[in-house]
Amino acid sequence: MQETILKTIGLGKTFKGFSAVTDVNLEVARGSIHTLIGPNGAGKTTCFNLLTKFLEPSSGQILFNGIDITREAPAEIARRGVIRSFQISAIFPNLTVLENVRIALQRNLGTELHFWKSGRSLERLNSRAMGFLEEVGLADFANEDAVSLAYGRKRALEIATTLAMEPELMLLDEPTQGMGHEDVERVTELIKRVAKGRTILMVEHNMKVVASIADTITVLQRGEVLAEGSYGEVSRNPLVMEAYMGSHRGEAL
Repeated sequence: MQETILKTIGLGKTFKGFSAVTDVNLEVARGSIHTLIGPNGAGKTTCFNLLTKFLEPSSGQILFNGIDITREAPAEIARRGVIRSFQISAIFPNLTVLENVRIALQRNLGTELHFWKSGRSLERLNSRAMGFLEEVGLADFANEDAVSLAYGRKRALEIATTLAMEPELMLLDEPTQGMGHEDVERVTELIKRVAKGRTILMVEHNMKVVASIADTITVLQRGEVLAEGSYGEVSRNPLVMEAYMGSHRGEAL
């Protein structure tokens, strides 16, 4: 049986009487790809915001490696190794691809606020930064400005910067959102590749992506867990089929 890296117990969030997330019990196994899916408004991104403390839970507990992190600040949780990407690509557009990854690596030098130091002091990070770029297939773009990258490659760069933060648990929020077919395939293969030896929890709307990479799927509806299991299990669940038929107008799982 796989070890649990992240666990929630009765996790909930209310906004002025409206329950956005209710009694969510989640267990993410170390070394797995665990996906949250559900119709629009199901509470997927709210769950991510609770796990990374961009939102404060109204109820329940969050355990990471068996330690209660429910009341910790976002920066503390990030230092523990829970690193998140966002729906909108978060990169520095006017820096080069290499410089973007180097900024993420700079955290380990303890020099984030040493603005008076020469940029040359960061050149010792170039080799490691290039290693991450090679891992995501961007080594040939290292010296290009990030703004010039195609959308799919910008998401790949964001994953590279996330990897550079040395995550124990990567949270990917809609990594293929807004992509064309070719970029979706490229990023899906990238996630498969970087998942080896790592743990990934992701929100994803593209069912083909979910079917091809998820070890475990948790289905949310109206802020509650509707079903959980492998893709085969949840895709045959009558409650899940009804939820998607109603909100996606017949889109097949």
